[in-house]
Amino acid sequence: MSSPAAKPEFVKALTLTDATMLVAGSMIGSGVFIVAADMGRTLGSPGWLLIAWVLTGIMTVLGALSFGELAAMYPRAGGMYTFLRESMSPLMGFLYGWTLFVVIQTGTVAAVAVGFGKFLGVLWPSVTAATFAWFPHATLHTSDGSAIDLGLSPQRVAALVTIWVITWINLRGVKAGKAVQTTLTVIKTVSLAALVLLALTMGRNTQAVTANFGANWFAGSPAWSSMFALTFGTAMVGSLFSADSWHAPTFAAAEVQDPQKNLPRALLLGTALVSLLFFLANLGYLSVLPLHGTADGATVIARGIDHASNDRVATAVMEYIFGASGAAIMAGAILISTFGCNNGLILSGARVYYAMARDGLFFKKAGELSKNSVPAFALIAQSVWTSVLCLTGTYNQLLDYVIFAALIFYALTTVGLFILRAKRPDEPRPYRAVGYPVLPALYILLASGIAVTLLVADKTRVQALSGLALVVLGVPVYYSTLKTSR
Repeated sequence: MSSPAAKPEFVKALTLTDATMLVAGSMIGSGVFIVAADMGRTLGSPGWLLIAWVLTGIMTVLGALSFGELAAMYPRAGGMYTFLRESMSPLMGFLYGWTLFVVIQTGTVAAVAVGFGKFLGVLWPSVTAATFAWFPHATLHTSDGSAIDLGLSPQRVAALVTIWVITWINLRGVKAGKAVQTTLTVIKTVSLAALVLLALTMGRNTQAVTANFGANWFAGSPAWSSMFALTFGTAMVGSLFSADSWHAPTFAAAEVQDPQKNLPRALLLGTALVSLLFFLANLGYLSVLPLHGTADGATVIARGIDHASNDRVATAVMEYIFGASGAAIMAGAILISTFGCNNGLILSGARVYYAMARDGLFFKKAGELSKNSVPAFALIAQSVWTSVLCLTGTYNQLLDYVIFAALIFYALTTVGLFILRAKRPDEPRPYRAVGYPVLPALYILLASGIAVTLLVADKTRVQALSGLALVVLGVPVYYSTLKTSR
């Protein structure tokens, strides 16, 4: 009599290098090549722009140091969902997983995918953001005067295609996903480093350096005040989004080799490397282009960083150095970057929904592994909702929705580190957070402070309130899900 076939299990295919590439690859997407334009318009000075990136790097590394302890304690699928469930309650874990699915992870994937379409427009100008007249569409006006265009556009078509292709790759197995991730992360990390080197050497423009790094390089910015604190906090949405998803390998911890050692190392190595590159990239932008230009400028220099065409700052820098061919080369590199970033996000996010389903808090099918040892239903469900989000907002609007909700749970997860130290002092901790309790407490203060800023500031209040409402909506969903699963 033949024995029943064994159920598929996760394959431990991710080495330290793979996990580090998952951190770096999930961080380096489209943001660092775009957001300097909007940040420059908001902050008004090169000095504050660089300070925003320094603070973002500090916050990211502090978060990685704190999360390393939790990842080493609970090296299984789920990441922050598991950390919050163990430290606070199943409800808190569900609220994170719910918000991750509704907006944090899927919204990030959608924003990066739309960024792919934005840079594809450099190579094919017909790939625009204008919505198709033949497709159902509408324009919503928010209280801050901005408009949200609902519908389908060439850029969003490109975004949808990348989401579906990447999902198909990851349905084939974690080895296929990691091969794409590691390969593309190496390519885009080298490309970003090359951009930095070129900007700081060949592209160095005396006119831009004088304008940006003169004696009064904070010119144009008001003195620090409560009002400017709000402005600074809202501007950091761009840099924080660019550095987001640094904790991605904790979602796929069940597939990491020797996770108690490799996860903390990967988090620190990946965040430190990328944070440094992000700062240097913006230093490079300021060495090539003046921060301030004009919307009708005939050249990339005249337009400056704050009026770069479609906010594509990196391509403007390369266009200055090498002409039109430089812009095309940079656009191609960024297409690789965004594709690789979304590969990491799509791979990792599905593991959270798998963990939730195993606890009876998501679609039951999402808790099953396919013959390729991946949560196939979770991957497909994630791609469907992400596709819907691609039709509902522009790049910058998607950023505002994502970051507020993410910051709330980053702070709460770090609070959970303190709770577990008190509640389970004898539980094995293969890695202990460096600088505890000071550095984790500092991270909580910084993340919470910026979240409050986004909730108060006029520019981001609507999106922040919407994000908060989505979190609260998860409470009745949780209890109804519990009732159904019993």
